[in-house]
Amino acid sequence: MTRPYNVLFLCTGNSARSILAESLLNQIGGGRFAAYSAGSFPKGEVHPLAIELLASLHLPTAGLRSKSWDEFAAPDAPPIDFIFTVCDDAAGEVCPIWPGKPVTAHWGIPDPAAVAGSEDVRRKAFREALAAMQARLRLFTSLRLEALDRLSLQHALDRIGKTEVPA
Repeated sequence: MTRPYNVLFLCTGNSARSILAESLLNQIGGGRFAAYSAGSFPKGEVHPLAIELLASLHLPTAGLRSKSWDEFAAPDAPPIDFIFTVCDDAAGEVCPIWPGKPVTAHWGIPDPAAVAGSEDVRRKAFREALAAMQARLRLFTSLRLEALDRLSLQHALDRIGKTEVPA
């Protein structure tokens, strides 16, 4: 493949988990991947604690925004190779028909934006969500994608989604 693999992370609100995943993969993907995120019902803004955490770790925040998955089903959208749902709500929703039949998997991660409590408790939830995503993305980026047939790739991605994540 001459272009990077395009990866779309989906969540309902596109304000926290999918945003963290987009930034993280764009950083650790080494140019092999171009990551995007979107939501079925985007909140319209990125959660401030997501931006704070990414910035504190020197991960990219420029251009991050809460957006609809409709942008990626449009004819002028980048061709998507992989779609990962990162919240349980989005996994059960009826998704648009994606051109090119991307490989899909569900990588559910608890929603840090839904955590109540002190600032410290909420920040910890965001750190845990990022750590979980980082563990899965390290496994994903270590795959020799070009050497796997579609079925083997699907099994590998499903296994990654079931990977126990650090607490």
